[in-house]
Amino acid sequence: MSQKISLTRYLIEQQRRDGHIPQDLRLLLEVVARACKSISQAVNKGALGGSASILGTAHTENVQGEVQKKLDIIANEVLIEANEWGGHLAAMASEEMQSIYAVPNRYPQGEYLLLFDPLDGSSNIDINASIGTIFSVLRKPEGTSAVAESDFLQPGSQQVAAGYCIYGPQTTLVLTVGDGVAMFTLDREQGSFVLIEENVRIPEDTQEFAINMSNMRHWDAPVKRYVDELLAGQDGVRHKDFNMRWVAAMVADVHRILCRGGVFMYPWDKREPEKAGKLRLMYEANPMSWLVEQAGGAATNGRQRILDLQPGKLHERVSVVLGSKNEVQRLTSYHSQL
Repeated sequence: MSQKISLTRYLIEQQRRDGHIPQDLRLLLEVVARACKSISQAVNKGALGGSASILGTAHTENVQGEVQKKLDIIANEVLIEANEWGGHLAAMASEEMQSIYAVPNRYPQGEYLLLFDPLDGSSNIDINASIGTIFSVLRKPEGTSAVAESDFLQPGSQQVAAGYCIYGPQTTLVLTVGDGVAMFTLDREQGSFVLIEENVRIPEDTQEFAINMSNMRHWDAPVKRYVDELLAGQDGVRHKDFNMRWVAAMVADVHRILCRGGVFMYPWDKREPEKAGKLRLMYEANPMSWLVEQAGGAATNGRQRILDLQPGKLHERVSVVLGSKNEVQRLTSYHSQL
């Protein structure tokens, strides 16, 4: 790309294009991007982050009962502090918080709701592997004065923006506002995100899959059938070899799929049969599913489109199958044959 196009310029052009996005949404996304830059800096410093290392556990648990890393808490605070005062939001919700965070009355109230997983892939922090921030933007329902938790419970199809920032060898922001998927890399000398690719497309076919194979004994029959076919390779019914990749951070596995195709699976398993899955619908599955669909892929819970699911609670979990369309459809069809 001969001319560097900044995230700000890209969003302004989206705003000008028949009012594709409102000004307040553009400004909100710029604030989220600035927060991601701050998180990226904290991640890059690691053990050099101050008098006390920001690596390691915080010895606390989040609402999910998961042990929090120090960077989980720092990233959550960065996103809240960056977004609460700008006048674009009415409230926020985070995987790390029990309930919603309403914008304090001392600040202007906006028309949007922001949801985020502040630091996806926390288990990778201390080993210097890729982690990221996932976010989703919804409109506040009309006629609402004081925001309630129920206002967040909208299907993923109603998102107005979604994306993630991956902190790896490069810091890359991936975004959709409903008009395809664009990727931006942080130019640290320039201090801004620069467009590196527009109209990202996921191949419909693939020979890569991502799943935690250590859980195989807990899977349902359709998932076992599908993975067995992949493992059989040339000698099996698929007549081709597949490679497995697993980073243990959804943001990294999805980024690989957006870059070169693949299928990602985090299915229901028998260890916690009362839970629909492991990943969070509102903070992870919905934004990632919309990105994947906008890039020509597909995303289901094994039985139906994720973006059509009606959330019942803020921290609802879901099974996830997403990526190259033909593979997602194949596994989904195996569930329908039960």
